[in-house]
Amino acid sequence: MQTCLIHANCQGEPLARLLLAQPGFAARHRCGVVLNYTREEVPAEALSTCGLFLYQHLGPEWGELSSAALLSRLPPGATSLCIPNLFFKGYWPLWTSAPDFDYSDVLLDALLERGLSRAQVLHLYLRTDPAKYCDLDALAAASLEHERRKEAHTPIKYVDLILCRYRKEHLFFTVNHPKKALLRHVADGVLAHLGLPPLSDAEAATVPEELGEIELPVHPAVASRFGLSFAAPDRLWEVYGRKMDFAEYAGHYVDCKLIGEKDFIGYLRVMALRAARSEENTRHTGGEDA
Repeated sequence: MQTCLIHANCQGEPLARLLLAQPGFAARHRCGVVLNYTREEVPAEALSTCGLFLYQHLGPEWGELSSAALLSRLPPGATSLCIPNLFFKGYWPLWTSAPDFDYSDVLLDALLERGLSRAQVLHLYLRTDPAKYCDLDALAAASLEHERRKEAHTPIKYVDLILCRYRKEHLFFTVNHPKKALLRHVADGVLAHLGLPPLSDAEAATVPEELGEIELPVHPAVASRFGLSFAAPDRLWEVYGRKMDFAEYAGHYVDCKLIGEKDFIGYLRVMALRAARSEENTRHTGGEDA
């Protein structure tokens, strides 16, 4: 049995589970995953015994963890395949990769930097069209252009698939957390490269949906502009155990910024827990009153 080593971000673990759901692959391989974005060291033994190396492309700036460096350490006869690093800003063109705040929003941050009150920030953000302040089309197009350049590294093409389906299907939980449908596409691409049949629906169904701890809410104006049929204005999104609409999410974002807290994910978790406890207390109080 060969060792399949996957050098990838958070998409690696669910991809491994999908691959192992295909009997032909599972009969030939055992899988190990090494996280790339945390700069986790790739064990020498894992590389020296690797028969199949699946990797998301990393350039020379990654040094010993760059794809070229890792490929040079594979044993003779090992098979390697560059796999997609799925990323999509089409639902969240205002998203930015600020290093000290998860899910940063360029428009909300710009409004806060003007020194406006909480009410003023939320009024402008929620009640006016963000396209008045930001070129949403250009932001989305720039992101897609970047994905096209990334796609050139892998034989498993995905950008056109996303463009064909993203308006009618909710394909991503966050910018870099794809849903199972897209990860299955990647798995099928790997299987095809190995001469194996794609996952059947029954096989894919054995693997749960992952990476969905948060459904990053979509701005209703963005949904309207891009024709996102799944993102109704009153939709409730799953946010770390709590269902909330976009306005509530935006309010938490502003509150977190105003108190100077940088751990937005932690803040959202606390808010979800508080809300759950409050609802539980209300149910108990109502029962006693009855």
